[in-house]
Amino acid sequence: MELKSLPVISIRNLKKSYGDKQVLKGINLEIYPGQVIGYIGPNGAGKSTTVKVLTGLINDYEGEVLFYGKNIQDDIISIKAKIGYVPENAEIYEVLTPLEYLDFVGKLYGMEESHIAERAMKLLTAFGINTNADQRMDTFSKGMRQKVLLISGIIHNPEIIILDEPLSGLDANAVMMVKELIALLAQDGKTIFYCSHMMDVVEKVSDRILLINNGEIIADGSFEELREGGNLTLEHIFAKLTGKEESNKEAHHVLDALK
Repeated sequence: MELKSLPVISIRNLKKSYGDKQVLKGINLEIYPGQVIGYIGPNGAGKSTTVKVLTGLINDYEGEVLFYGKNIQDDIISIKAKIGYVPENAEIYEVLTPLEYLDFVGKLYGMEESHIAERAMKLLTAFGINTNADQRMDTFSKGMRQKVLLISGIIHNPEIIILDEPLSGLDANAVMMVKELIALLAQDGKTIFYCSHMMDVVEKVSDRILLINNGEIIADGSFEELREGGNLTLEHIFAKLTGKEESNKEAHHVLDALK
């Protein structure tokens, strides 16, 4: 992929602590238009903290975070307008219908009401839940709610899409559709920042993979580059780089404990 001269996102020496615990230890990163970034790491590595900084949910950190060359803390509202965010655990307003909820989200982004309704129905149809458009979401399955959350993250046609475990609760057909959608969005010039523990999905959708461990990025490259000419899966690369190659032995210990 030919990279444009101006990165969409620049992270410079990003550090963040919670009390005495330093969660991010000097992250340096540049992300360019059209890239699909797979951001992976073990629990507690700093993934969620990075996402919260990028989405403006955390602002008490050291270092700089720039969007299109502008510091996020200097222009937070206009930058947030360019971002679509699907969090791992989100509270959805269950007493609303999908159309009511998407109307609410669209208006937060300054969209015209008629434009919201038209696009919402098209997206609900694409995700296969248009027949539930006027049904209260307290009756929805987890997968149906996740589809509405995914739609809410892209309804304003953002330039940057941040996805944190976006496939949670989706059935196999929906997973395949979202994977294809990510590729098409990238082709359209969107920048995707994708956090997940599902290594097989990250391996397939990402053209650049970042592995964070103990608050530091320890690997950055395409899947092929991380394999270094070998035939390892991303799961094996992950285990090797994070020092967790003993999963097979650990699984046997669990089984032995049950006997």
